[in-house]
Amino acid sequence: MTHRKLRVLVTGGAGYLGSTLVPQLLAEGHAVRVLDSLRFGGDSLLGVWSQPGFQFVRGDIRDELLLHQCLEDVDAVVHLAAIVGDPACARNPDEARSVNSSGSQRLLDACRRARVARFVFASTCSNYGRMTDPELLMDETSALHPLSLYAETKVGFELELLDPLRSGPICATSLRFATIFGVSPRMRFDLTVNEFTAEMIRHHHLVVYGEQFWRPYVHVRDAATAIRLTLDSPVDRVRAQVFNVGSSTQNFRKQDIVDLIHRQVPDATIEYRHVAEDPRDYRVSFAKIRERLSYRTTTSVEEGVAEIARLVRDGVVQDTAASQYRN
Repeated sequence: MTHRKLRVLVTGGAGYLGSTLVPQLLAEGHAVRVLDSLRFGGDSLLGVWSQPGFQFVRGDIRDELLLHQCLEDVDAVVHLAAIVGDPACARNPDEARSVNSSGSQRLLDACRRARVARFVFASTCSNYGRMTDPELLMDETSALHPLSLYAETKVGFELELLDPLRSGPICATSLRFATIFGVSPRMRFDLTVNEFTAEMIRHHHLVVYGEQFWRPYVHVRDAATAIRLTLDSPVDRVRAQVFNVGSSTQNFRKQDIVDLIHRQVPDATIEYRHVAEDPRDYRVSFAKIRERLSYRTTTSVEEGVAEIARLVRDGVVQDTAASQYRN
């Protein structure tokens, strides 16, 4: 590991993952500049606002002049900014393509011109789409079958990023995150574990569609750790590489998630509405990041459920259905 102090630009640093990552980077002694449009506000950055080494720029990754300014003296870019999730992209497909595809390409071009050394991209395990063989775990060599606009934009930019003709000398890495859960300074309650836990505690009732379908899960702190680890790793281990981020033990059906939450809310009622087909159904292997980067997750889904349950029961977040907590 290098442990060299870096000057890092985090796009989307006020978001769910970004607001967890930024304090970790600052704690390691890195200088952090956040570029964010504040689509969901900036309260998530209050905890780091006055810390030495922190800078904030409000703006859009599609603004080329602003990108030039933000990349001055930057060693590494962590690219999180996006229209995130299938529903958000489906609501406004033109904006999703503009931000996730065109905006990302402009950022990469600007990084190459600015001679940025490292580029870490937040991609998604949704790229795998649907398993053809339920007995096999999807790994980084598996065929990609993006079944939503969100996944299409992620796959498209991955191809751009990992093409040496596009990225040039940049050490580019794509991290395909499992479905993230857990408490973050920019809280979200539209993610499966967080949403199901809050609904069962608040209403003692939950409607579940497609309980038989599989997803992998990773805690938001562990997702941030994977980014830090990538930045710290020797170039020859991460250049032009894709890593699934999560733990092979944390692949669950929706039914399994409900069962875990039910232990916290035993009097809740569950209403299952079976669907014949779900576009996404995949179990994923995380052996590569474990073996190559010695990555380990620290928080299980069960522990994350307990964490969310405390947050809701203690009234720290009173209206989990509020629009500010949903993309």
